This record gives sequence, C-alpha cells and structure tokens, in this order.
Amino acid sequence: MTAPVISVVIATLNRRRLVTEAIRSVLAQTQPVEEIIVIDDGSTDGTEETLTRVFGSHIRYVWQDNAGVSAARNNGLAMAGGRFLTLLDSDDRWHPDKTRLQKAWLDDHPGYGMVVCDVARVTQDGHPIDTLHRRNAIPEDGEVLRWVLRDPTLVPASVMFRREVFESTGGFDTRLSTGEDLEFHLRVARDWKIGVIELVLATAMRGHDGLSASASTYSDYVLALERFIPTVEDRLPAEQLASAVSLAYRRSARGLILEARWKEALQFVKRAWSRAPSLGERLQVLRLAPIAARRLGSAWRRR
Repeated sequence: MTAPVISVVIATLNRRRLVTEAIRSVLAQTQPVEEIIVIDDGSTDGTEETLTRVFGSHIRYVWQDNAGVSAARNNGLAMAGGRFLTLLDSDDRWHPDKTRLQKAWLDDHPGYGMVVCDVARVTQDGHPIDTLHRRNAIPEDGEVLRWVLRDPTLVPASVMFRREVFESTGGFDTRLSTGEDLEFHLRVARDWKIGVIELVLATAMRGHDGLSASASTYSDYVLALERFIPTVEDRLPAEQLASAVSLAYRRSARGLILEARWKEALQFVKRAWSRAPSLGERLQVLRLAPIAARRLGSAWRRR
C-alpha cells in the first residue's frame, strides 16, 4: 500500500459526541487526510460503537487502558505512517483548508520542521472567547527558540510537522499531568525551524469540563521549563534564559493570585524575584501587588 501523505492522531476519552464532530472536520478537509487514527484512552461511554457505526473503515480506532493524553498521542504517532503528522484533540475542530495550507507551506519551506496557525477559542456552546494569534508570540519564522521560551503555548490542533520531527525529538512527556503541549513545543523549537500561518485554521473549545487550572498546571509549566533550560544553556545568553524562567514564575503567580491560592502564589513571587535578571524584570514582579490587592478586595466585598 502507498504510504499516506498526512496522518492525524485524535486522542479521546468519554467524548463520544465531540470526537464525532472532530472527525467530521478532518473528513471535510480540502487536502485529504489519508490516515485518521483515533486513540481511545479508556472510554466507557460507547465511543467505539458510535465511531464504528458512523465512520467504519474511514478511521483506525484503537482502544487502550487509560494512560493519559500524552501516552495516547504518543501511541498514535508511533502508528502513523504519514510524511506529515498532525494532532487534533477530540473537543477541537479544523477549518476546511487547514491541511492544504499547512502542507503547502511545509513543501515550500523544506528546512522547517513544523508550522502552526492561529486558533479561534470558543466556549462549549460555541460562543467566541478570543483568537490566539501565533504571530504575537512568534514574531518571525525560523529559529524561534528565544520566543518560544517566553511563550511556549501550543494548541495541538494548530500544528503540522514532519515525521522526522517526531522521530528525532520524541513525543509528549508522559511524566507531566498537564503542560505536555508546551514542553513538546520547547523541544521542537530547540531542534527545528518553525513557521506561522497567520490564518485561523482551527477552533479549540475551552471550559467544557468545568475545571479551573489545577495546582499541577502551574507546577508542571515551570517544571517543564526548568528541566528544559539546561539543554539550551549553550544556545542563548544567560540573561535571556533567566528572564524566561522569571516570566514563567510570574505568570504562575498571577494565575494563583486570581484563584486566591495565596501560599502557592507567594512561593512563585519569590522565585520570580530571585531569577529576575534586571531591575525592569523585578518591577514586573512588583506589578503583581495591585492584582493581589484587587483580588483581596473582591473577596472582602463578597463576605
């Protein structure tokens, strides 16, 4: 059989209705996706019966004992045969020209490993939240490590990468309960050139599980960055690395302040201050104080 040009890996868990719509968005691509691999991470809601009935041989369905989204993606990527690999979470959707435009971009840029696109973020009811403009975080194509260090946000639905990226860089870190996407993004940015298509080619749903950021969300973010920094100490100036780490601590502190988790927030504030490489960076840490004051005031008024 001829090897597929494009493969997609869709990890799912108890999202029978949502994953059905995700697959439909793949089948609607103007650039056909020859291999659709659905890795079911232990669903108990009848996902297998529904997908088999609706899609039949159009998909490759694989059930596994629950092992987490990283393990599911890794298993699917290891099975995939495409020259270009893509990901789609079961609550996200592709726009029809997504694979066509990204494949064409990579064909035109043979030295690049991955290309990303803008993402529309919506509520579970489909109401717009915002648009993630990747160019805001990655102002240039090519060697973008210094930019990704400062903002490693990655929506899996937005990417297309060459098979060689997975083979050389590896998959997702199964040790992380959250933040596995940004950790993967860091390693790809270290080893490969990355490009941006400034078009919204995917839609990502947010908040449908009704969960706020967990404690591990913040700790996993900084843990991933702290583990990564030693691998690039010879690539970037020490001040840039320290600034990226301080920024990660500062963002985590801000999120914890907004959730009124004061003890954890204070720890990150201290770490942000200690790693800040300049007066300007320390002033940014001090700007967390008014945010904390407003949060305390709001809590007091609700008493």
